[in-house]
Amino acid sequence: MKITELKISDPEFAERFEAFANEEVVNEPGIELEEKTRYLAILATLLGCQGIEAFKVVLKEALYGAVTPVEAKEVVYQAVDYLGMGRVFPFINATNEVMTELGIELPLSGQTTTTMENRVEMGEQAQVDIFGEGMKGFSKGGHINRWLSGNCFGDYYTRKGLDLKQRELITFCYIVAQGGCEPQLIAHAKGNMNLGNDKEFLMKVVSQCLPYIGYPRSLNAITCINKAAE
Repeated sequence: MKITELKISDPEFAERFEAFANEEVVNEPGIELEEKTRYLAILATLLGCQGIEAFKVVLKEALYGAVTPVEAKEVVYQAVDYLGMGRVFPFINATNEVMTELGIELPLSGQTTTTMENRVEMGEQAQVDIFGEGMKGFSKGGHINRWLSGNCFGDYYTRKGLDLKQRELITFCYIVAQGGCEPQLIAHAKGNMNLGNDKEFLMKVVSQCLPYIGYPRSLNAITCINKAAE
């Protein structure tokens, strides 16, 4: 993240933040991430911590080759079920503003793969794919369970644009960044591990996102990863 506008008003701060976030963290041996993955994680993290101005800066950087417009939109859309529309609506508008500024034509191509008739069934299957066979029949456990299967997983996890591993990764990042949801964070850390996003990978993700959410929530996330790994 380049904070160009602060180099004049806050030069010492800008120098140290950019050196830490863009050089030290990015290039720390053993915690490097592929560029696309790093940007997806940071965008999801900034949604989670409500860092909308930083989000716009990072989004613009990400769209210059690392992340496609569809991928970026999917990160924003999926956040609704973990952060609520009240917190995500401004990010939808901000994303549209950045894409329009960059000459990206809206709306983007559709990515839906489910219908209103099969969304619960398909969503529950996604839950099974992530969390295991114990999720079979989950949607029949009451209206919240049905909504989780149909809306959270059926409406979003089944969409094209991001694969299941990427979707479970960004969910992990939303929850890390908003804090106070440790039981869900442990569950989704385990879900990531089930899909192949192992403990070492999640530690890299938290490390790369630390400049954007700070040390307390990053340390909480590491504790949850360790508990999930147990």
